[in-house]
Amino acid sequence: MITFDAVEKRFGDNVVLRELSFDVAPGEHVTLIGPSGSGKTTILRLLMTLEKVNSGTISVAGRYLSHMVKGDKLVPSDEKYCREVRMRIGMVFQQFNLFPNMTVRGNLIEAPTRVLGLSKDEANARAQDLLDLVGLGEKIDAHPTQLSGGQQQRVAIARALAMRPDVLLLDEVTSALDPELVAGVLKLLRDIGESTDITILCVTHEMGFARDFSDRVMMFDGGRVIEDAPPEKIFSDPDHRRTQDFLQAVLNH
Repeated sequence: MITFDAVEKRFGDNVVLRELSFDVAPGEHVTLIGPSGSGKTTILRLLMTLEKVNSGTISVAGRYLSHMVKGDKLVPSDEKYCREVRMRIGMVFQQFNLFPNMTVRGNLIEAPTRVLGLSKDEANARAQDLLDLVGLGEKIDAHPTQLSGGQQQRVAIARALAMRPDVLLLDEVTSALDPELVAGVLKLLRDIGESTDITILCVTHEMGFARDFSDRVMMFDGGRVIEDAPPEKIFSDPDHRRTQDFLQAVLNH
């Protein structure tokens, strides 16, 4: 579903991702862990086309994302093509990123009506179903400012799902929440993971969640994957000293 092939990303002289290659299978849940600045969020930003690769290619569901085929050449993709492929990808951000001037309903129906061409009725029905799923059915006409952080993050998850994505990206979705709200959001994500076949790529510092939720965990350091294994292997018997040190520091924090 997702393929990174020899991807390099630089910001000036700073190489954030080095010759990065990995695959994520359809329906797989993969969690990226590692120290801050190791390149994890950059991967999500490249998939959302918020950043462009310096070299290498990215493809989603068998179609290039970073590039497009023109004649018999592979050229950097233009905005129109990017938008088309990106429609298959949903993202939930750290800071919710809800539109404050719109109600919860407005936040959920905006993209499905404008981008997918759903009728207002269809989009409203989908919004209500998703809000019921995340336990906020009665908040459909509230504004984001009337909701707690945990409720706003649930709305953000529902908004991402409203586009019926094949791929869902989760970027530290609990880091802006009060500790007592974290468990509820993580349980919701586990339920979504178990009840749908969406491919999920997740960046988190919540190691318990990474252990329970993931099919695979990838440990990043210095823009490279230094370990890639099932969670029971990574958390019980990591091969790499850097992984051991990182997990010890995070779990004893």
